[in-house]
Amino acid sequence: MSFISRIITLFGLVLLAHAGYSAHEHTVLYSNVHLSSASSALPHDIVIEALVSLLVVSTGLVLGAEKLKPVSWSEWAKEVERQGGASNPYLRLEERYGFWDVRAKRKEFTDWIQSGTDSSVKA
Repeated sequence: MSFISRIITLFGLVLLAHAGYSAHEHTVLYSNVHLSSASSALPHDIVIEALVSLLVVSTGLVLGAEKLKPVSWSEWAKEVERQGGASNPYLRLEERYGFWDVRAKRKEFTDWIQSGTDSSVKA
């Protein structure tokens, strides 16, 4: 994060804390007053301050984020398969017991096809 983005984020967090404190104080002040429900709602300036502070915090975080890297799922999947699937983060989901092992069946089928192409049943 750059210095400017940290300052923007800090400023937004201070504004958000102030909006939260103002909302709490407003609630405490009007909790004992028995007025209509419309007067007990938060004032518009507190709501606007909270929304602006969220926008400022989001802007600071986005400005401080690293550049996005391009994602190529097919390249990632090829690399995982070349390594034997050891670095696959979804390995636990793919190896569910009691389910049909697709990779093993593909290998069996490939071996069967390769060994049986010459000795196929002739009609």
